[in-house]
Amino acid sequence: MEMNENTQSSGKQSDQNEPQLGRPQASQSQRMLIGSHVSMSGAKMLVEAAEEGIDFDASTIMVFTGAPQNTRRKDISRFHIAQGRALLDEHHISPLIVHAPYIINLANTKNPHAHDFGVQFMLGELKRAEAIGASDISFHPGAHVGAGAEKGIDQLARSLSEILEKTTTTHVRIAVETMAGKGSEVCVNFQQMGKLLKLVGSPRLCVTFDTCHVYDSGYDLKNHMDDVFSQFSDDIGLDKLTVFHLNDSKFGLSSHKDRHANIGFGKLGWDALYRIATMKQFAHVPKILETPAIPDPADKHTRYNSYKREIAELRAGTFDPQLPEKVLADNGRASSPVTSQ
Repeated sequence: MEMNENTQSSGKQSDQNEPQLGRPQASQSQRMLIGSHVSMSGAKMLVEAAEEGIDFDASTIMVFTGAPQNTRRKDISRFHIAQGRALLDEHHISPLIVHAPYIINLANTKNPHAHDFGVQFMLGELKRAEAIGASDISFHPGAHVGAGAEKGIDQLARSLSEILEKTTTTHVRIAVETMAGKGSEVCVNFQQMGKLLKLVGSPRLCVTFDTCHVYDSGYDLKNHMDDVFSQFSDDIGLDKLTVFHLNDSKFGLSSHKDRHANIGFGKLGWDALYRIATMKQFAHVPKILETPAIPDPADKHTRYNSYKREIAELRAGTFDPQLPEKVLADNGRASSPVTSQ
């Protein structure tokens, strides 16, 4: 992977100032609220998620309560919550974010089963999220599947209102995610999102601001960031922004592709993402990395996540153009295929 023209550094360059992996750069109260997806799929569930977050030097984490591609979920009794929460609290990792699976589509007006199934699943997901102490569920709003954005938003609002009326939980918010505009997705601009929140009218409905999705949908975060957040404030309200997904964009402005890139290796670039990560007005908002894993050049089926190094870079204000090579080296792999003799 090569550094493209958009990988300028607003911090130090990396050689002698390379960020130290796993070493906090400031006191807990001053630390950047940065983390990533971590796995909760193992036998110890929340314990394994906490251990991975600790290894990454994360101060916040996000988990799926099961596989992201399906809705099969283990019983809460198997989550190892007490041990996991103890680790998270000991290492000051908070808040914990849950991400709902991708296949829920509450904006579908054409399939009543999608609504009924989605409502029941989300009621269960809210219980799981509250049980593990999560603050928010990041939630893809779905697609109108040909009915038109207005009908899709109206259907989504009805579904979310029903969920929030029926839930027995009291704390966890649903943070609807900004989308890139693929296919018939809804919530692809701030006006649609603002309309949704007004229709539902609940303080527990908030927004996950995905930087890649927002840029891909047509908002120029790279060159006009202040204007973008001003528009968000006008259409939605900055108080509704409760989670950031911090991702670079592979294809760029108005591409509507939703393809993430590693921080500083995409069209959005290091400067814009580092600025968002360090903006004082969002210091309390968790920033979650969902950047792609680095492929092993010798094995197309193997990839290695880069979260630990990217978190260290953002903490140190240091962009490292050698990130892919170093991630491979961390995992005992060369940066180019080894030819057999």
